Amino acid sequence: MSVRWWAFPLLLVFLLVAAGSLVLGFAAVVIYPTLPTLDVLTDYQPKIPLRIYSADGQLIGEFGEERRAVVSLDQVPKNLVNAIVAAEDERFYEHGGVDYVGVARAALSNFASGGVRQGASTITMQVARNFFLTKEKTLTRKFNEMLLAFKIESSLSKQQILELYINQIYLGQRAYGFAAAAQIYYGKPLAQLTLAE
Repeated sequence: MSVRWWAFPLLLVFLLVAAGSLVLGFAAVVIYPTLPTLDVLTDYQPKIPLRIYSADGQLIGEFGEERRAVVSLDQVPKNLVNAIVAAEDERFYEHGGVDYVGVARAALSNFASGGVRQGASTITMQVARNFFLTKEKTLTRKFNEMLLAFKIESSLSKQQILELYINQIYLGQRAYGFAAAAQIYYGKPLAQLTLAE
């Protein structure tokens, strides 16, 4: 029985994938126990600016490095929730923290373009990065972000994760969270935003 010429490259690819999987598995076993606890997420205590109000309840001034207004998920318009999920992580409700389809798509796109043009961060991975990691673009940081995403998904519901994202994400002008951004950019509460806004 002769061996086909195409069997050798196929065997090589299989061996490389198997070796890579073993290395990643070993790294995960070593790193996972050293990941931070999720206390900062389960007991969310964001920085709230000092707000000064007039006697009739009008906001006079706001002082602090972060502008923020914490809202629960039920206070966020459904259209905004749908827009966030559609723009940031369309398979948010289907994956366990890492979207393998998105990772494959981004890897192919980046390989074809010869550089990093697309990311594959899910909403959960962005929560992990915003609370626990730096924004440095290294494989180690990305690997830790993925492990933290798995840990977050195993401890929190999708609604809790989305609520953390909505209240923590930086949106410019010192605005952290969509409620603060609504006030800064449109001068109105989140619930009063129009669909276009």
